[in-house]
Amino acid sequence: MNNLRQMSVFARIVESGSISAAAEALELSKSVLSQHLKTLEADLGVPLLKRTTRRQILTPAGEAFYAKCQQLNQLAQDAWEEAQRTQSEPAGKIRITAPHALMGPLIAPVIGELMQRYPAIEPELIASDEQQNLMQEGIDLAIRVGRSPQSSYRQRRIGTFRDTLCGSKGYVDNTETSTMRYIANRWQGKQIRHELSHKTGSSSQTLAFTPACTVDSVYTTLALLESGAGIGLIPDFLLHAQPHTLVEVMPDYQLEAVPIFALHPYQAGLPRAAAVVLDAIEERLSA
Repeated sequence: MNNLRQMSVFARIVESGSISAAAEALELSKSVLSQHLKTLEADLGVPLLKRTTRRQILTPAGEAFYAKCQQLNQLAQDAWEEAQRTQSEPAGKIRITAPHALMGPLIAPVIGELMQRYPAIEPELIASDEQQNLMQEGIDLAIRVGRSPQSSYRQRRIGTFRDTLCGSKGYVDNTETSTMRYIANRWQGKQIRHELSHKTGSSSQTLAFTPACTVDSVYTTLALLESGAGIGLIPDFLLHAQPHTLVEVMPDYQLEAVPIFALHPYQAGLPRAAAVVLDAIEERLSA
């Protein structure tokens, strides 16, 4: 029996008034508790209790030791109750990472609403198109586009979106599709190929481009498209989130839906604050 356990059991013996009462409360036999007390006194090298058939009295060393045991038990109780409170009321720090395209129009508004509903949560938002190492960076929740490689992280699909191939109305109306300049995000590579299916499912089209310009943010892409620089991909939720002057290059066709996944490093389940955030993000995606 380790030291902390010994101290906790000793405190229960003292508070119960007898080994018999303590044994009943702890659902142990009297002989086990008697042996426990004997071992504890031997380990400490001092007697802690004077016992008769009718009563038990603490020795001076026992009184001092019991006072420390009480403090230990109170700390344990406080820790237990605090942990339970965090599961009933979302609270505490939570680090969330997501790509720029998701953070601005989707994640940040959800977090803003939750901060008003649950003032005790302390979010830290990390917008990055690079995949963060959850353990090294202390990330509680990562929202990612597409399934991540197999790992020890817990992963679940929480929604989908569609990229929209679009440009400014003036540019799209006055430029042949085959000669359109393509604004690419750097994750797309140097050769762009899109497979689009008719919205009725009756046919498909393949478009191929070499980027005329490469950027590192979907917001930069958006600004360039609105200025008439060319065409590119903008997520549908971003187009719906703000006023814009963009039109679809091929309005009767669409790209394949893209899944959104949530990852976290908690094997036994998310802390309450992170779980509330994830549920709210998933609900927003479904809407």
